[in-house]
Amino acid sequence: MADSISLNLISGRTIQQGVAMEGGKEKPAYTDACGIIEIDPADFKRLGVYRNTNVRVTSDHGTVVVKAIEATQGPHPGLAYIPMGPWANAVVNPNTYGMGMPTFKGTPIQVSIATNEPVLSSVKLVQKLVKE
Repeated sequence: MADSISLNLISGRTIQQGVAMEGGKEKPAYTDACGIIEIDPADFKRLGVYRNTNVRVTSDHGTVVVKAIEATQGPHPGLAYIPMGPWANAVVNPNTYGMGMPTFKGTPIQVSIATNEPVLSSVKLVQKLVKE
C-alpha cells in the first residue's frame, strides 16, 4: 500500500453529470455524479484502497476530496478522470491561455487516502475555495 500514487488527470462531461445538473447543482445527486474520480483497478491496488473510498487529489493548483470509483472506460492504468465541475476545477490549471476554458487534460496529480474526510457538496466546496 502506497501513501499516494501519481496519476494523469483528464476531465470531461458525462451523461450522469448532465442529468444531475438538470436537478440542480446544489443537490446531492450532483455531488454523487461529479464529486468522484474514476481510476483503474490496477491503481486501486497500488494505492491499497477499495472502491468508494474517499481520496484526496492534489495537484500544483489545489486539492480536493472525492470518492474513488472504478473507471468506466479502460483499462487505463495511470490515468484518472474527474467530471467537469467544481471538484475538477479545484485541481486543474486555471490558466485559460486566452481561450476562456481551462486545460482539462493532462494534469499531474497525487492521490492519497482520505477516509476521514468528506466529499463536500458543490456549494460547500465553492465556499471553501473562495475563502482560500
